[in-house]
Amino acid sequence: LMFTGMGDASTFVTRCGAVAEVLAANAATAEGDRRVAPASIEAFDAAYLRGAIVPASLGGHGLGLADICEGTRTLATGCPASAWTLSFLMLHSWMLSRFRPELRAELFVDGEAPPTAAAPLAPTGTMERTDDGWTVTGRWEWATGVHHTPWVMVHAIEVGPDAPTDTIATRFALVPTSAVTIDDVWHTSGMRATGSDTVALEGVVVPDHHTIPGTELREPGSGAADDRLSPLPMASVLALVASAPAVGAAEAAVDAYRARLAERVLAYSLGDRAADQPVAQARLASVMSDLASTLAGWRAAIDEISAVTLDRPADDGLRVRTRLAAAAAVRSARRIISDVGEGTGAAPYFSSHQHQRLQRDVETLKGHVIFDWDRTTELAGRVALGQPLRPTDMA
Repeated sequence: LMFTGMGDASTFVTRCGAVAEVLAANAATAEGDRRVAPASIEAFDAAYLRGAIVPASLGGHGLGLADICEGTRTLATGCPASAWTLSFLMLHSWMLSRFRPELRAELFVDGEAPPTAAAPLAPTGTMERTDDGWTVTGRWEWATGVHHTPWVMVHAIEVGPDAPTDTIATRFALVPTSAVTIDDVWHTSGMRATGSDTVALEGVVVPDHHTIPGTELREPGSGAADDRLSPLPMASVLALVASAPAVGAAEAAVDAYRARLAERVLAYSLGDRAADQPVAQARLASVMSDLASTLAGWRAAIDEISAVTLDRPADDGLRVRTRLAAAAAVRSARRIISDVGEGTGAAPYFSSHQHQRLQRDVETLKGHVIFDWDRTTELAGRVALGQPLRPTDMA
């Protein structure tokens, strides 16, 4: 299964389709175990998907934003929660490629799969400079994929006598997973397979070259020279990729609804087929139309942000439109899945049914701060009125 087509987006998406079948077969196991099933991780690694957007100079496939978004959408048709986790593993491999050359030389070794890490991004810890590097302390929630990675990337606020006094400076630090305490807290109704437990560090010393200033990692320009995503704001990349599982879930729900209508015989009837009912035909066409509109808007946002360059960077308006488009895609996916549920009868409400997992996963996924509709629309409206972005606006 060696992925040999560097930059071959169609091959990548085809491989994601094959892995999606494995995710679907193991979705119930992943949900029950609260982490991606071993068979799914094996299929992911065997297909060499991890290095999708890692620059080719570092052993990756050097693909672009549209490629990982479409690949993640495809994976999500099998299991949204597993797809979310695997997409984060791909994203975090790329984030590691943006660290300083000294660390990249350690992590990205010829002939080996690109490294990856769990990466809870909120700066809920502290870092203080020492003679040996930095001392890191804190707790970080929602460390997606931490059960599948050798590294954890944490985000913390610089403190101590050497910290800036005129601003709040943050820094990312990369530590071995063996150095963190993992608290088993991820007992949720949906997105269970992500295993997004809490991690903690207490006075762990990290070498300086295992850290990078927060602004340097988040903003365009860092990383290898052949990094196709280098010109893009990290928040835009994360928002669009993270919305892909919801889009894929809606697609899976519509496909399953079409198949169910074709075979369903209505209860308390004389053998009436659901496929012959005009109202069912209309509902199917309606959700198909809604899905097509969702895909079109989502892909347009991906194309627009992908067109920026270091010489023509994204302005505040584009950053906010991208976040709004990602949140809108998730919102629309929720409605599509709900509309499908209204027309499928009682069977899909067994806890083991695919529709239940799709609905639970997307309802939980929408709780991510970047998809908060009230906060996102407030931000978009404020920027539309000419007010600038703030440091905490995640755009």
